[in-house]
Amino acid sequence: MADAIGNKAAHDYHLDIPPVRDGFYVKGAAHCDWGMQNRMARLFNPKSGNAVMLAFDHGYIMGPTAGLERIDLVIPPLIPHVDVLMGTKGVIRACIPPSAPVAKCVRVTYDTTVLFDEMSNGGGIACDVENAIRMNADCMAVQTFIGAPGESRSLELLARTADAGARYGIPTLGVVAVGKQMERTEKFFLLATRVLAENGANIVKSYYCDGFERVAAACPVPIVIAGGKKLPEADALEMAYRAIQDGAHGVDMGRNIFQSDCPEGMAAAIGKVVHEHYTPQQALEVYQEIKH
Repeated sequence: MADAIGNKAAHDYHLDIPPVRDGFYVKGAAHCDWGMQNRMARLFNPKSGNAVMLAFDHGYIMGPTAGLERIDLVIPPLIPHVDVLMGTKGVIRACIPPSAPVAKCVRVTYDTTVLFDEMSNGGGIACDVENAIRMNADCMAVQTFIGAPGESRSLELLARTADAGARYGIPTLGVVAVGKQMERTEKFFLLATRVLAENGANIVKSYYCDGFERVAAACPVPIVIAGGKKLPEADALEMAYRAIQDGAHGVDMGRNIFQSDCPEGMAAAIGKVVHEHYTPQQALEVYQEIKH
């Protein structure tokens, strides 16, 4: 096995050379079968190669969240502004119209975090692949705990989900979990994102950090950044812009959209950054125009 002792620090990320595509525009998916590529094309806009995901799966561990008290009223109006909805099987079935023209990423693992202070023991399967197929899911999301209790169990769930997804042509999104006590550094995200990709994730959801351009370059599949805690709209747009410029292939915003004073305006503004390379100031003007 590889020995970490005496290992040289990686440094040659070839930041001046774009990822090899081999005929298909989604990073790392050139050798997937037709069904997998078809679902990837629903997730990632063919023109920009990027994705705007809207996460509203917070209730699976937090219960009612500010802004998500009535998901049936809050989320459907945002669908025209996003590419992918990320939620649990229960809420998607209960609150999202089956006719909605949007890709669906279903969270398939549960987390046993207690009172938001302790890391998980790795969780378990909340939605198996047969259920995901019945829901016509475009992607399956698996929470993973790298360098924390539950790491082994969560990586096993990721690998098993990725194997099942490959069997039926459904991509797997590996979600990097970050606890309150865990570092959010380039070194950690280089490790975590690469480990998820090496264990079969077709897409990785992680966080933006200083040095993100190296994190993105070293990950052989697309990275979609998490929005994280609620930020002022200008700051959230700045983060999204910097992430796309540094190699991210999308953002998965939750609280920074549905807790905004104008969720539709914020969703539209994020889309301008992700797909049309608007600057943060240009996107903020879009937000303000829709708000007023």
